[in-house]
Amino acid sequence: MHELYPPIRPYAEDMLDVGDGNQVFWEVSGNPDGRPVVVLHGGPGSGSAPLTRRHFDPRRYRIVLFDQRGAGRSTPHVTEPGADLSVNTTWHLVADMERLREHLGIDRWQLFGGSWGATLALAYAQTHPERVTEIVLRGVFTVRRRELDWIYNGGAAHLFPEEWADYLAPLAGTEDGDLLAAYRRLLDDPDPAVRERAAIAWSAWEGAIVSMVPQRGYRTGYSAPSFAVPFARLALHYFVHGAWLDDGALIRDAGRLAGIPGVLVQGRYDAVCPPSTAYELHRAWPGSELVLLDGAGHAVTDPGVLAALRTATDRFACA
Repeated sequence: MHELYPPIRPYAEDMLDVGDGNQVFWEVSGNPDGRPVVVLHGGPGSGSAPLTRRHFDPRRYRIVLFDQRGAGRSTPHVTEPGADLSVNTTWHLVADMERLREHLGIDRWQLFGGSWGATLALAYAQTHPERVTEIVLRGVFTVRRRELDWIYNGGAAHLFPEEWADYLAPLAGTEDGDLLAAYRRLLDDPDPAVRERAAIAWSAWEGAIVSMVPQRGYRTGYSAPSFAVPFARLALHYFVHGAWLDDGALIRDAGRLAGIPGVLVQGRYDAVCPPSTAYELHRAWPGSELVLLDGAGHAVTDPGVLAALRTATDRFACA
């Protein structure tokens, strides 16, 4: 992966008390005097990944990663008994980002995120535009109802019928209803075996369709219970609530981003987050740039994605 910078290790890491009994894990790597950038992981339950440090020139960037509430190394973890999801919403995460920015002594920072990370980046930037220097997004997702219906209520099933049958298997006769709500009920079932089976099926569906060319490695990784259970539980918690956003709000309010440079890197054949969303956001965001990749789907490792992201971060490093 020559499009990535060499692996690096963080020079600082700690837990930040963000209130409501939550401690958020954060780390910083790269140049302590470099251009600040914060990486927003997807999911929202996937947690941060060391690979994402490598999108940035470590000589020129101060790279901040953090695990969102309930995910990764943050506590309490979503899988812990009694984890209070009522204090885990989009707006709690936006407030956590502000606390982290202030804690690290950063005045303004670049936002970098894909999929759910793109949603959170847009929500934060539209709330605090004065704190944002640039935005780089991949696989744009805004949690509109039609986006959720595409992936979870049958749209993408037309492209992946066999995988869709596997997705439906745990639902046992609820296929004609709202599948998001049906899966949420399974993830709240008192039987841990029911919860785990549902979480694996939910996550395996995304793993099966995430890449332009389906790859066994993705499905295997998404199906591992240690990944699937927090991934499914937090995603369903957010998605059944529409991420606490008015439907279409992030595109409706994209004018608030005027003056903030942005690059949207999007696979033309993204079956998870179809390119129509990135296109609509680009049209609504003055000064944004849409990079539409003809050979790519949703996965960051699909052809051209890593190179396009590096081109964007290298350009903004010199801003």
